[in-house]
Amino acid sequence: MMSENKKSTGAQAAADASHTMHSKDTSKASKTAAASALSQSGSTGETGEKASTAASKVMRDGRTSKESKSAAASALAQTPSRKT
Repeated sequence: MMSENKKSTGAQAAADASHTMHSKDTSKASKTAAASALSQSGSTGETGEKASTAASKVMRDGRTSKESKSAAASALAQTPSRKT
């Protein structure tokens, strides 16, 4: 059973996600996670499996910028829990 997500992307995470999306040097995984975070700005959507996987990869990569990690963390926080 999955619980309902009541989180949304905050203003700072949305700004970081926007910057990530506009950067030429950002990886595909970072842009996927940032796009998910931006799509949930001001709403209570949930991060899908593909975006969650990308966000997890971004968080583990030591080369990723602080802004990209902020966006990825926001996307991960909005992943539905998988409590059974």
